[in-house]
Amino acid sequence: MNKEERLKQLTEMQYYVTQEKGTEPPHRNEFDQHFEEGIYVDIVSGKPLFSSKDKFDAGCGWPSFSKPIDAPEVMEHFDTSHGMRRVEVRSKTADSHLGHVFPDGPRELGGLRYCINSAALRFVPVSKLDEEGYVDYLAQFEE
Repeated sequence: MNKEERLKQLTEMQYYVTQEKGTEPPHRNEFDQHFEEGIYVDIVSGKPLFSSKDKFDAGCGWPSFSKPIDAPEVMEHFDTSHGMRRVEVRSKTADSHLGHVFPDGPRELGGLRYCINSAALRFVPVSKLDEEGYVDYLAQFEE
């Protein structure tokens, strides 16, 4: 399926967030308080972005991660929209807007907080990594 076909399958909120640099409401999104083991992939491309191993509750109302699972897939751009100075986070393959990264994360996890919109993500639980083609990420969840 090409990108145009995948975009047609997005919900209104998923399209707004990923294609129009939107932001979903805090505390009322799918993954803010979701802590099951697995990986979070780009809703448009399916590329792996974040791991539940790097997720933490920042109390900000959106899913927060200390680092990307595949750093080259997560691009950062300076953003001065809405009168703020922030760093926007976008996916490389699909060029989806994901959220922003801030330097106020837990020091013991590297000090960064990737504040990501749930609408930009699809969760793949550990039990489905192999069947959905993400077997390379399974090892990080094995004890």
